[in-house]
Amino acid sequence: MSAYDFVIVGAGIIGAAVANELSRKRPSAKILLLEKANKPASQQTGRNSGVIHAGVYYPPGSYKATFCRQGLEETLAFCQQYQLPFEQCGKLLVATDKAELQAMQTLYERCEQNELHPSMLTAEQIRKAEPNIHAVGGFLVRQTGITDYQKVTDCLLSIAMESGNLDVKFQHTVNQLSELGDKIEVTAATPAGNKTFQAGFLINCAGIYSDALIQRQGLDCDFRMLPFRGEYYRLVEKYDKVSSHLIYPIPDPAMPFLGVHLTKMIGGYTTVGPNAILATGKEVYEGVFSAQSQLLDIFGKTDVWKLLWKYRKSAVKELRSSLSKDYYARLVSRYCPGITAADFLPYRAGIRAQAVDRQGNLIHDFKFVSSKLTLHVGNAPSPAATSAMPIAREVLSRLF
Repeated sequence: MSAYDFVIVGAGIIGAAVANELSRKRPSAKILLLEKANKPASQQTGRNSGVIHAGVYYPPGSYKATFCRQGLEETLAFCQQYQLPFEQCGKLLVATDKAELQAMQTLYERCEQNELHPSMLTAEQIRKAEPNIHAVGGFLVRQTGITDYQKVTDCLLSIAMESGNLDVKFQHTVNQLSELGDKIEVTAATPAGNKTFQAGFLINCAGIYSDALIQRQGLDCDFRMLPFRGEYYRLVEKYDKVSSHLIYPIPDPAMPFLGVHLTKMIGGYTTVGPNAILATGKEVYEGVFSAQSQLLDIFGKTDVWKLLWKYRKSAVKELRSSLSKDYYARLVSRYCPGITAADFLPYRAGIRAQAVDRQGNLIHDFKFVSSKLTLHVGNAPSPAATSAMPIAREVLSRLF
């Protein structure tokens, strides 16, 4: 049985950031990172939009707002230091009709509260800045950027491994946790069978599976992680330069998601998306039925039905966007006229891990669960990728 000072579960960007921070702060510690996939950032991290968020939407003082503002600067600095691809292109939020202007004003004021110094733009100013975009008004958040979070994750792990005190093991799926006195015993399924490790402390960064690990340890878990699939399309080549900024609609304040947006991508192309469909499994990236489907587990509890009823208008709209490319295209063409379903190319989907409490309420902020020998990052919603380095510091501040 191998013994370590720390075990980290999950090699997404948060797990990688924690490993990097821990190896730096505790250079003499022996650290193990376990990942169920065969490479890092293979799930949520490697399938997101690549946006470096500035903190437009988040309540001042929340974890989201605080971590995002810190993470924005640190992610940009990290990309510069290690010569990773990035562009600080800015985000333009646009109102497509007068009915959205009040919500736009509220969001603008939220940006000011978060010290982002947005710039309000008239319809004419938007036309000059973005000739392909239609809007009656909008505002610009200059700090927002884009990067490749797969490469950021790989770099974080590479730096951590240079210290010589980090072991990374792929295809190790943690299936049992037991606190035994002053040690925690961790059992993982591997291609060669079960393997057991002992550690002084465990940090759970397993994303969509974080609730499962909390439950396997026997801790009270008053929420569960539901998988919302975000479906994207890549636009045909003629739209590669359709905008110089990221273009976001003004979200409906009564709905939980941000709406389909235009995203410049590292690589010079443009994507549209995502929508938000409750998937039938934690790794079901397309369709309904697959080997990864978990229908009874996802839909067999009352919390999900309370959630779907509460957001029934949004749920119907999101489902319609999944079933009809033409409808999806109309959502984009409201602010970028001319785009049709014929301009859509296939692109990877992602899963957004979203915590929901037993009453069917979305848990919007970060959530931590702990015991004597464990710390579980129970909910790390967007902007988790942007916020990975501040989250890692928060995790360590709870340990030491």
